[in-house]
Amino acid sequence: MTANNRFLDDLSKLMTNAMGVAQGAKDEAQTAFNGWIDRWLADRDFVTREEFEAVREMAIKARTENAELRARLDALEGKGVTSVNPAGPLNTGSDQG
Repeated sequence: MTANNRFLDDLSKLMTNAMGVAQGAKDEAQTAFNGWIDRWLADRDFVTREEFEAVREMAIKARTENAELRARLDALEGKGVTSVNPAGPLNTGSDQG
């Protein structure tokens, strides 16, 4: 009877060790796969969500400013102004005498 128990104890230890090795192999394979995926994604020049959102906000702001400037230009053209110089008139030096 004790030989039977000893056999089962040895078998139990063997299975426990095998499960530990299998778990270690799984962890190592998962780490290797995650590293491969990270390298693959880095080679594809994908952007992160944060980078995408930042550029999206910049585009929205630029479109809004463009619409505001278009409205100002249309208003100025409607008043008969043909040319706009935001810096004001240029001093050419001809009025200095």
